[in-house]
Amino acid sequence: MSTQEQVLEEVSIEDLLSDNSEIVLFNDDHNTFDHVIKTLMTVCKHTSEQAEQCSLIVHYNGKCGVKTGSLSELKPICSSLLDAGLSVEIQ
Repeated sequence: MSTQEQVLEEVSIEDLLSDNSEIVLFNDDHNTFDHVIKTLMTVCKHTSEQAEQCSLIVHYNGKCGVKTGSLSELKPICSSLLDAGLSVEIQ
């Protein structure tokens, strides 16, 4: 006889109904840590610690989610990051 375990996860209704997307930053060979950190602080309103952690995650893992929100909120932010020369996309 096998035993099955059920796990119930609490999810808010707002999370289920929202259409949250994410801006993902990808590693590249031409942007410096300083440029990435300053850009994340300016465009995404990250703290210096948050921007530094994101830059290290991107460096070691190849990508990192840097901002979540609705698609309409993320499009101008994504455009600004692209204009700054970063490799990003909305997922």
